[in-house]
Amino acid sequence: MLLLGIDLGTSSVKVSVIKADSQQVVASAQYPETESGISSLHPGWAEQNPDTWWEHVQLAILKLHALRKYDPKDIGAIGIAYQMHGLVCIDKDQQVLRDSIIWCDSRAVDLGNRAFEKIGQEKCLLHLLNSPGNFTASKLAWVKENEPAVYEKIYQVMLPGDFIAMKLTGNTTTSITALSEGVFWDFKQNELSKDVFDHYGLDRSFIPVINNVFTEHGNTLPGVASALSLKAGIPVTYKAGDQPNNALSLNVLNPGEVAATAGTSGVIYAVSDQLTYDQQSRINSFAHVNYTADQKRLGVLLNINGTGILNRWMKNITGDSLSYSAINDLSENINPGSDGLVILPFGNGAERMLGNKTIHAHIHNINFNVHHTAHLYRAAQEGIAFAFRYGLDVMRLNGIHPSVIRAGKANMFLSKVFTQSFVNATQTPVELYNSDGSVGAAIGAGIGASVFASAAEAFKTFMPIQKIEPAQNDLYEELYNQWKTTLLLQLNK
Repeated sequence: MLLLGIDLGTSSVKVSVIKADSQQVVASAQYPETESGISSLHPGWAEQNPDTWWEHVQLAILKLHALRKYDPKDIGAIGIAYQMHGLVCIDKDQQVLRDSIIWCDSRAVDLGNRAFEKIGQEKCLLHLLNSPGNFTASKLAWVKENEPAVYEKIYQVMLPGDFIAMKLTGNTTTSITALSEGVFWDFKQNELSKDVFDHYGLDRSFIPVINNVFTEHGNTLPGVASALSLKAGIPVTYKAGDQPNNALSLNVLNPGEVAATAGTSGVIYAVSDQLTYDQQSRINSFAHVNYTADQKRLGVLLNINGTGILNRWMKNITGDSLSYSAINDLSENINPGSDGLVILPFGNGAERMLGNKTIHAHIHNINFNVHHTAHLYRAAQEGIAFAFRYGLDVMRLNGIHPSVIRAGKANMFLSKVFTQSFVNATQTPVELYNSDGSVGAAIGAGIGASVFASAAEAFKTFMPIQKIEPAQNDLYEELYNQWKTTLLLQLNK
């Protein structure tokens, strides 16, 4: 039996097929080859078309089949991972009513802040574990306030992965994990948040059927299966946001275990068995994939919007002629500290860990006689690593002290400069694994379909390919403090 994993990212869709008995990856593919764009009609806005996501999912699956490394008819279950916090609105005919307001959109920040004050900060944190901020519920409230004609046509709202599952199966379902990431869920009452729905005046009927993460969310429609050369009726048995799914893919399921990613955005994700929250909502707690009311497993998430997107911007702005591998190689030829060049990577909307402020990206201390493109590349990667250190310090203030961080050897972690800067700045070892979101989604599908007796069985052969230990000197502490001083000057303006 084969398992298909779909990872709906901001930049592209990646799909993988794995063998259920060995968890061996048979084939992987990505579509499109170039990174998908984000529409920004106004400063701070970020939207993508859900129908384009679905088109890309289909093309990615057909591209995967074209590799001819397996028989598509052997696929027995499908799992989906997706970019978190996006708002998808559909009408009664399951037609998309507007482009999705995605995770890095900042338009609802003020609405969320007002809700935080009106509902009560302590009550929000105790029950929601978060401020409403610019999460999905606040984005829906923005539509209600600013696009009433759209709001009146809404039949249901969902997260991006719920939408892809709907296109595959015709069913609309969601989960506590998804609702918590949208800040629709009351953890104390174990139900939809009366406070959030009442404050915003939202219709509870908009929420689809609530299922467990690992369960049957529907079966592939005959027409869809035919178009994708799949068997009709294959169950979708797993759906999770990209960060909970990344944690699953790295076997981060138990209290004290920690995962990281550094793609378009950057995340450190720690598992806790406590309903924990940050008083300033700089980090966020959501239901993890294995959360139940009886066995609480929370994913405590530090998010940085501006990480890999800075690396991509730097590549584009300097001519886009070099590969990321070449950029990484050039970065290695520059001394740590980039000869005084300092970059703040926060150019992708409001940053939660900075109090939902939008300070933009900054390049400081350019010397025309010293600095060239390789300095920019290294300073960008160091700036991203230092942003992780700043966020990890916030997590440490909240009682999270990782002894090791697990990450897939992908995206920014393909760079020796970034990885070593991350390890040295945080003074925390990193274990790298051959894993990614699409593989995690496939494994999740196997757990949901009861192919594996338990998650532990699914990861019985899981081993790191590399472990990077921090250097025992003060160089990166000094460099980080210089970077932090620059950041604080911007925050205090």
